[in-house]
Amino acid sequence: MDRQIVSKTVVKAMVVVLMVWAVSCAINPVTGKRELMLLSSADELAMGQQSDPQILQTFGKYEDADLARYVAALGKKLGALSHQPNLDYSIKVLDSPVVNAFAVPGGYVYLTRGILAYLNDEAELAGVVAHEIGHIAARHSAQQYSQAQVAQLGLGLGAMVSEKFRKYAGIAQFGVGMLFLSFSRDDERQADALGVEYSSKAGYDANHMANLFVSLERLNPGEAQGGLPGWFSTHPNPPDRIAAIKRDTQEWRAKIPQTQFAINRDQYLKQIDGIVFGEDPRQGYVEGNIFYHPQLRFQFPVPEGWKVNNTASQVQIFNQEQNAIILFSMAPEKTPSAAADAFLKESKAVVVKSERTQVNGMQARRITSDVTTEQGVIRVLSYFIQKDKTVYVFLGYTEQARFDSYFPVFDQTMGRFKKLTDSNKINVKADRLAVRKTSRQGSLRQTLKTLGVPEDKLEEHAILNGMKLDDALPGSTIIKIVVK
Repeated sequence: MDRQIVSKTVVKAMVVVLMVWAVSCAINPVTGKRELMLLSSADELAMGQQSDPQILQTFGKYEDADLARYVAALGKKLGALSHQPNLDYSIKVLDSPVVNAFAVPGGYVYLTRGILAYLNDEAELAGVVAHEIGHIAARHSAQQYSQAQVAQLGLGLGAMVSEKFRKYAGIAQFGVGMLFLSFSRDDERQADALGVEYSSKAGYDANHMANLFVSLERLNPGEAQGGLPGWFSTHPNPPDRIAAIKRDTQEWRAKIPQTQFAINRDQYLKQIDGIVFGEDPRQGYVEGNIFYHPQLRFQFPVPEGWKVNNTASQVQIFNQEQNAIILFSMAPEKTPSAAADAFLKESKAVVVKSERTQVNGMQARRITSDVTTEQGVIRVLSYFIQKDKTVYVFLGYTEQARFDSYFPVFDQTMGRFKKLTDSNKINVKADRLAVRKTSRQGSLRQTLKTLGVPEDKLEEHAILNGMKLDDALPGSTIIKIVVK
């Protein structure tokens, strides 16, 4: 390639980047400084409105009307004190055991029932919600999006310059997107500071915001469960975080003309009394390499050694090498043929083999097809099975070259789908939190044992309550335990 042409191309791309920077700066409502921003406030709101139903469908909404009203009211109160009080803040609880909270542009904040279980008072809850509102008010997600777009523009430049690079540009762009899934430590530090500010202005003791981070360090919930990452996967932990929160709290207390700041421990614990704790087997569970769904009354085998991610909308099953996957979901169509046709149309799949069949007495359609992706052609085995008035869909896919070796695994899993009739598998119950009041003074260890908590669960319960086992408890103290 001619060097002069390459040089002109680079210069043109740099000019484009500078023009984007010049015309796409906006004033940050928190700092008052101009910064690169490719999303307008209207764009952020539209993004949130579009994402909200997708998030609820994927992770599920936790059905507790009183709890929903409680967190929503707190979110409205804190949002009105933020740097973007004009937004109609929406705070929702997700039916997920993962310990996390996250925000979407436009005023949308999500708390998992998992994180609510590990909070111990209303001041802690206010700190978490205010922290997430801080991400929204400071437009951190919009900044991430803008930075990602500029980074991808740079990748486009590389593709223009190098024929070899162009081949891998799609993969590289995906990698850049992954870099922006979590906030920076600077963003986290700013969100902490804003969380202290908003919760202090709302009258809460912002020192308690730090209590959650202590519990999370002890719990270390870093791994993903049910498709949702844990807190530290999306919120990098800044150094000296707790000390900074305490310093910020003292500074805001000096500015606010009041001497008493609310904690509201008992009020909060009563709100989460009875909340589902951990995985909810009623939504599906694996036992003895069989996946059971008590509510929908079906079961199917899980390949030995394969991992299962069970979300509200889909079951994902993949092998250790992660080069083969089985997806299971429900189709909106009313018949197996209609669901199969919709899949073929949407995926632009080329049919290799198609046949009508039966799966344990249920009408079904089985299709082998090839789907072209940016990374190459994958081969898919699909089952569309009619059970009662619902069509269930299995998609097992891998590279064409590996398909024959995985076909027996795919076919055995899908072909052994059947109705669940075993009452022992149907009548399972979820673990729940229960609040109990101590009858007399004693250590947390003594109290938990008195309440019937097994020895091997004592430390877990100490973390759950934000305490140490040797902490002294006065009489009439409310604590949490896990019950069936």
